Amino acid sequence: MRSLNITTHHNNGFILVGFSDWPCLEMALLVVISIFYIVTLFRNSAIIILSLLDPKLHTPMYFFLANLSFLDICYTTSTVAQMLKNIQSHERSISYVGCIAQLFIFLSLGSTECVLLSIMAFDRYVAICHPLRYTVIMHSQLCQQLAAVAWITGFSNSLVQTVLTSLFPRCGQYQVENFFCEVPAMLQLSCVDTWVNEVEMYAAVVVIKVIPLGLILFSYINIVRAVINIQSSEGRKKAFNTCGSHLLVVIMFYGSAISGYAYMAPKSSTAKLKGKLLALFYGLITPMLNPLIYTLRNKDVKEAMKKVLGREQEQGWNLD
Repeated sequence: MRSLNITTHHNNGFILVGFSDWPCLEMALLVVISIFYIVTLFRNSAIIILSLLDPKLHTPMYFFLANLSFLDICYTTSTVAQMLKNIQSHERSISYVGCIAQLFIFLSLGSTECVLLSIMAFDRYVAICHPLRYTVIMHSQLCQQLAAVAWITGFSNSLVQTVLTSLFPRCGQYQVENFFCEVPAMLQLSCVDTWVNEVEMYAAVVVIKVIPLGLILFSYINIVRAVINIQSSEGRKKAFNTCGSHLLVVIMFYGSAISGYAYMAPKSSTAKLKGKLLALFYGLITPMLNPLIYTLRNKDVKEAMKKVLGREQEQGWNLD
């Protein structure tokens, strides 16, 4: 087992243990995570650029998808960049301010994504269940307001949890059992009873995760009923493809995020590893797969990509 290279004062910072207990796994992850991170940046940036350049993608669905892509870029960067730096330098230290900032940003973006996914489900509900009134209901001003609600709700929830978490005394404990600072890992460092904070955290989970998930399920129950009544097989296929993509993203994100709470206070090394791998999944794998899932069978995005690539080729030929 590799010993941690501690070069920071315990009172002024923390040590991110990460995967240092499994050095062979850590080095393999360095290569894999670097590739996944680059792919995540490229794919999500492509969605944002295409949604801005192609007029056909100036719709509520792609407006929210661009928000999700931007969120995923920031969400991944908030943890992976520090993790890659730590693995390469073998220095696990992070300042107190840096840790609190990372906790706040990561939790803000994760909370925002929960609300944003429920808004995207509502958008699909209106599009399929009320197609004739879709443009009237989902006008640009409402879309902007809904997106603002998602971001404000996410950051407000994070602010409360971050402040409460930072107030607990740690009595010299400084080793964070994860590769980034998060609420469950930080609560384990406290030397006092944290039941009040844990109750608050689970209450926040209900508000930020369970309620939006309930709204998503409600939307999809009505969507399934509406799709069944569609006479055209082509129309049913298109509806299922669009909604199926969003539903798959919801299952991956919520499934891994909620499962992570089962390892909030892991006792065995195996449980700790599972908890960290789950955190890695919803912090990196899901943001990387989101653009692929949404665009795999999406003709509009494929056509937009061809147009953009065609313009670049024409400009290159003109320069020649």
